[in-house]
Amino acid sequence: MSTTTSPTPESDGREAMTAPDGRAGRCAPRLIQNESTTEIPVHLLFRDEPGPAPLAARPAVVGSRKGTGEQPRLGRGRRVPAPARPVPEVDPELAEHPARVLPGAAGVLAGACGAAGCVLTSWWAGVLPDVAAQALRLPEPAGAGLGGPQWAAYAGAGALALFGFGGLARGGTGRAWVLGLFGRYRGTVRRTGLLWLNPLMPRRPIDVRLRHWRSEPMPAADPGGVALRVVVLVVWRVRDTARATLAIDDHETYLRECVEAALARVPVDPPGAARGGAAPADTLTRLVAREVAPVGLEVFSVRPVRVEYAPEVAAAMHRRSVAALDARHRATMLTSVVDSVEDTVTRLTTRGLVDLDDYERKLLVRDLTVAFCAGGREPGS
Repeated sequence: MSTTTSPTPESDGREAMTAPDGRAGRCAPRLIQNESTTEIPVHLLFRDEPGPAPLAARPAVVGSRKGTGEQPRLGRGRRVPAPARPVPEVDPELAEHPARVLPGAAGVLAGACGAAGCVLTSWWAGVLPDVAAQALRLPEPAGAGLGGPQWAAYAGAGALALFGFGGLARGGTGRAWVLGLFGRYRGTVRRTGLLWLNPLMPRRPIDVRLRHWRSEPMPAADPGGVALRVVVLVVWRVRDTARATLAIDDHETYLRECVEAALARVPVDPPGAARGGAAPADTLTRLVAREVAPVGLEVFSVRPVRVEYAPEVAAAMHRRSVAALDARHRATMLTSVVDSVEDTVTRLTTRGLVDLDDYERKLLVRDLTVAFCAGGREPGS
């Protein structure tokens, strides 16, 4: 009678293995009883050519360690992305779009028809002067008088004339009109030539040409934190007329505030310093262009054209510059004196004009140094 025994946990944790000499043995028992392992296919470890992305597998060594008190390991090297800067929301209705306009000939035709209607109504009522009737070659007036029908005809013809001639406008290059009706944006007119616009719509002219704005001295700082006064030249234009007209009150005021905010964050090279490139100007241009883009302005260049120290530090920085210049001058003069003394002593010794020991050589060097320094000074210094 055969009996079947189930493997115990101790026997289940051991696997058969073959020793190098061919004898069968058993591996060491597991140190962690609750450790679970997962096999990794060999073809996933050695791959010669790329293929489809493998599926995510369970951890290959330790899946879970219950009862050991170890906390789960967190992934290392993962960088949390910085929150994106919120972009100001702009009302879609404020986006620029072309307004509906008619050629100027339509307005001229409507106005002429209204004027002709007024003349014919006057002839009908019998109030047209005889000279005008003869000039226009009209028959004898009917003499109906000014009644209700005549006044109605006058009103219609006059309204047509006013509506036709009142809507005429001349568009120019580099200028535009922002139209509105009952407080609502109706479109922008950028066309040139004679146009007819609805006379009931208020027109706000705006300059869309490329403009240069030179600021007054603004506070800034150099890379060392020294206070400066900077005059900035900004090249800009209005890109979206609807946002530029309806979103802000004054373009230059808004632009000035944006430039001041950018100067507070970007260091400017001090006066007299060697320029290392256009990096500060490019940084200022990017910052200001990003700030004014939501209001319909486009900035091409922001460059400092004059940099000077602030009044409170100007005197101290002037003294510092003079001291540095004097130090460089003294160092240059000392170098030239030492070179001259060395050359003189070397030539005298090489040509055999003098035969000096160490003590006499030192005395000669001292005397020559004093003589060269005294001769190099300016009169009265």
